[in-house]
Amino acid sequence: MYKRIILKLSGEALSGEKKGKPYDDEVISKIIYQIKYLIEKDIEIGIVVGGGNLWRGRDSSPDMDRTKSDQIGMLATIMN
Repeated sequence: MYKRIILKLSGEALSGEKKGKPYDDEVISKIIYQIKYLIEKDIEIGIVVGGGNLWRGRDSSPDMDRTKSDQIGMLATIMN
């Protein structure tokens, strides 16, 4: 059993089946329940939330291609 983990959550995972909405309360509740379970098992957790969806969801410049936008999204994840 691991003592320490890093959990990376993508923005897409947080939205669940509700496309077009940034977050689904039911999905987030399930994730919280699982994190709580791990904490009760004395596992230390670092959580990183992906930033790609946040970047792509903004009003981007039509001059920016998808590849550049994805790269900036990866940088947003690293910054989180």
